[in-house]
Amino acid sequence: MSRRPYMRQVERSWWLHRPRYVAYMIRELTSLFVGLYCALLAVGLIRLSQGAAAWDGFVTALASPPGVIFQSICLVFAVYHSVTWFALTPKAMPLMIGGQPVPGMAIIGAHYAAWAVVSIVVLIAAGI
Repeated sequence: MSRRPYMRQVERSWWLHRPRYVAYMIRELTSLFVGLYCALLAVGLIRLSQGAAAWDGFVTALASPPGVIFQSICLVFAVYHSVTWFALTPKAMPLMIGGQPVPGMAIIGAHYAAWAVVSIVVLIAAGI
């Protein structure tokens, strides 16, 4: 009897064979861009603490074409990440109220409503 367990060969492109897996891998990729944008915001805070000249340079870099392209890509990925998370929230966080399960569409709708409220508050705070 062999002591080595059977190790099935797995292709590197295993996730390309099913659309469900492709969507999952894209969602996981989006988290990388969300993290990069969070790092960009942290750099912005550091530049803000370094004074007006550093902050102005940071804002100028954000307004440059590569900065706008990067932020646009991050926005698209953040929206995709949020939409896919909201769609799976009823499975990840099932709610029971009064012994009855809350319908999945109600949970998803509540998330979109909260997203809209927070977005409006941010826009008002930004003066837009």
